Amino acid sequence: MSLFSRGDRIVTELDLVRLHKLGVHRMPAGLPDALDLAEQVPSPEVPADVVTMYSQIEILEAGETAPRKLTLCYPEDAEPAQGFISVLSPVGASLLGLRVGGRAHWHTPQGEPRSARVTAVLFQPEASGDYTT
Repeated sequence: MSLFSRGDRIVTELDLVRLHKLGVHRMPAGLPDALDLAEQVPSPEVPADVVTMYSQIEILEAGETAPRKLTLCYPEDAEPAQGFISVLSPVGASLLGLRVGGRAHWHTPQGEPRSARVTAVLFQPEASGDYTT
């Protein structure tokens, strides 16, 4: 049984193609199901409040008082200490396709459950007219 419902997430067609090229075997548990159930849209039609690849966002983790900035990226660009989080990490996979106000759920490498709410999309490539990043 999937943890996701149809339409819980919105993913651009380009992001979907690129993620499938990375290989399902590299994806964390749950991401293939989330992608299969996501609403797929052409890049020019994605709403500006959706987390897409290379979006810079703010999240507020449960129990924290200050949001933190993250940029969702592909594995080769990941620099967690600088806030560049791979889409293939548990936190990155849980954020892809969420809208502002959506809640992400993941487990740390130690197995601890975590969650965060997307509080803002500070930059989204598609909203700025970049449909190829």
